[in-house]
Amino acid sequence: MRAGLIFDLDGVLTDTEEYHFRSWRKLAEELGVPFTRATSQALRGRSRPDALELFLAGRRPGTGREELLERKNRYFLEQIESLGPEDLAPGIARLFDQAECREIPLGLASSSRNARLVCRRLGILERFTAFVDGCSTLRPKPAPDMFLWAAGRLGLDPGCCTVVEDSEAGVQAALTGGFLVVGVGPGERVGAAHTVFADLAEATVDDLCRPVARGASR
Repeated sequence: MRAGLIFDLDGVLTDTEEYHFRSWRKLAEELGVPFTRATSQALRGRSRPDALELFLAGRRPGTGREELLERKNRYFLEQIESLGPEDLAPGIARLFDQAECREIPLGLASSSRNARLVCRRLGILERFTAFVDGCSTLRPKPAPDMFLWAAGRLGLDPGCCTVVEDSEAGVQAALTGGFLVVGVGPGERVGAAHTVFADLAEATVDDLCRPVARGASR
């Protein structure tokens, strides 16, 4: 049975969450909207429109939503201008090399419309056989569509693929799609995954590909 690995981007392959936090916080300060770390965590893994609705929490700003999203994205792009291969999360380069040696195909499924730019700057864009991001017309997470599309592009059934996610919405999407799921981060956020790692610094391809009991932690 062939195995495939499908990764989320932000918070898994690189830590761009701080950049997103600063970008949302700047927008919040301009609008006079309360914004905390907890609010920022709730936006993880969401599409831009969904994240904005959570960010506004029912408020009606005087500015159009598309303009707000463009402004927030501009702040984010300013934040990542210096992003490079050295910003890959610990252990990722080694995991990708192991997967290549084992001929395990890689996919990326991210809600970010900047995923292609970020991966190019990280030097990993060409490592993926399947690539789907927020520019697609697929339903965003927590719907499983992105992961199902990536598995199809890899030529694999969902049950033959592991999804590696750091958001509650992403874990939910992968479980709904019938994937083996590895959560990266605190259990209160990704604890529904089959296996949870605090990070992937010491993880191996075997750790990601082999079935394990739900709720196991590393």
